[in-house]
Amino acid sequence: MNEIILINIAGDDRPGVTSTITSILADHQVNILDIGQAVIHDNLSLGLLVEVPAGAEAASILKDILFRTHEMGMQVRFLPVTPESYNQWVSGQGKQRHIVTLLARKITARHIAGVTDVVSRYALNIDRIDRLSGRVPLEGVEQQSKASVELSVRGNLPDATDFRRELLHLASEMDIDIAYQEDNMFRRTRRLVAFDMDSTLIEAEVIDELAIAAGVGEQVAEITERAMRGEIDFTESFKARVALLKGLDESVLAGIAESLPITEGAENLVSTLKQLGYKTAILSGGFTYFGHYLQRKLGIDYVYANELIIRDGRVTGEVEGIVVDGKRKAELLREIAEREGLSLEQVIAVGDGANDLPMLSIAGLGIAFRAKPIVRENAKQSISTLGLDGILYLLGISDRLTGK
Repeated sequence: MNEIILINIAGDDRPGVTSTITSILADHQVNILDIGQAVIHDNLSLGLLVEVPAGAEAASILKDILFRTHEMGMQVRFLPVTPESYNQWVSGQGKQRHIVTLLARKITARHIAGVTDVVSRYALNIDRIDRLSGRVPLEGVEQQSKASVELSVRGNLPDATDFRRELLHLASEMDIDIAYQEDNMFRRTRRLVAFDMDSTLIEAEVIDELAIAAGVGEQVAEITERAMRGEIDFTESFKARVALLKGLDESVLAGIAESLPITEGAENLVSTLKQLGYKTAILSGGFTYFGHYLQRKLGIDYVYANELIIRDGRVTGEVEGIVVDGKRKAELLREIAEREGLSLEQVIAVGDGANDLPMLSIAGLGIAFRAKPIVRENAKQSISTLGLDGILYLLGISDRLTGK
């Protein structure tokens, strides 16, 4: 019978370790059933599950490996694997696969312990853990530092709702973000990202800035906050706020546009998405004037917002066409996806307000970004601790790939 052996090798990382070991195995016509390798702080851990053909001298093979690893100053361990154990391992490949991503300014042992405890209680196995963020300096955590760890998890979840709920509770308790996704083909084939504008791509509510300039800031801000909390109808509140802007000089809009604070990570995110071939869109309940400004600045592909009517150099207090509310955002998302030949599973939507929930709910990946409580509770994913480029971690894109 063929022998199955698990070989574990550990020691200082150096070029040629894997080549040396697999060359020995190749000389003896050994089959590789599984292989995994990781390097942590220049320390290599290499595992190989091998099948030694009947008639081959397993002792001679292991002796050669032992000699070569000793020469390289590395440790090696051999573990025989029974056919029953191997077949049990093979049978596990049909189980569901999941991705759990931690995002924070700094990740501690307490964070990892909390997440892995939840994973363990649901009888899920962790196959792999990867650090997606860059290496952490000892000097301390900068205000805009990023930390992210991804867990690849295997096991069947008859209902993922409770699992997701526990992770969200833990995230709130520890003041970090924890994202849970099924590990399926759509995670790697998403091609369109649609953003809300105000308080998402920019750290401001433009209509509030216009209202301050028009001397009606408090009245508009109160209506805005109630609308974003979902307490009043968005379209009704929007028209009421725009009406208060009547008479505002057009020159004010240009000044506000030039001083818009771009959200942390937005430029890095959009530029990276463009390099990867993604399409991007702004779907906003704000105004096209500012959407087009951001389009030019960031390189956004599509912009849909409300057209503020200006006559004789002054705002009339009205908008032209259909108001872009929550329902309209979802309709536009469908239209763009269809135009690009994409299924909704290939779409990502990002927003912070109640009027974003319709598009977040139909997108394959809906992300509540620094959002109101009602939005965080109803969105599939939530990011509150990092900037917008934290979304790259949810796509499995590491800082090593982007050079950031």
